[in-house]
Amino acid sequence: MDRDELILNEYKSYCMQKEHFIDRNFRTNKFYLAIVIILIFALIYTSNVVFLGKITATLVFALLGVSVSALWWMNVDSYNTLIKVKYSNVIEKMEEKMPVKPFTDEYEGIAEFKKNKVFMFSDIQKLIAAGAALFFFAVCISELTPLVAAVFDRIVDILMKIKSAI
Repeated sequence: MDRDELILNEYKSYCMQKEHFIDRNFRTNKFYLAIVIILIFALIYTSNVVFLGKITATLVFALLGVSVSALWWMNVDSYNTLIKVKYSNVIEKMEEKMPVKPFTDEYEGIAEFKKNKVFMFSDIQKLIAAGAALFFFAVCISELTPLVAAVFDRIVDILMKIKSAI
């Protein structure tokens, strides 16, 4: 096997590996979306379940939702970074040794497309993750407000008893 054939085989292998990585990214996003949907249904169907005194299942699922949404955002961000590195640092360098540079041309085309401030798929994924996080955060606040008010009322009651005892 001569040097050009070896480079071409390495290039093909790396391109396939990159495609598998992108497929894994899509599967991961499907997983996070499924978890968010399950948590929303859990919020709906366990709205009147209370444990440990005043902590509701709604609060627990909302906190889980905020956490999952944050993890989803970070995951989308890290996959995007890794995919960009695979394109710009590895495949483009391999293409320097080849007569045709399809991924370099594609990457340049995407960069030009992005200059027009058009939403990319990863931006939409992040938007969904952020929207889910805001939804779950709002549910957390609505569940925590009565708990905080109850604690505040309890403190006021204790202070009034102390004051009347003096």
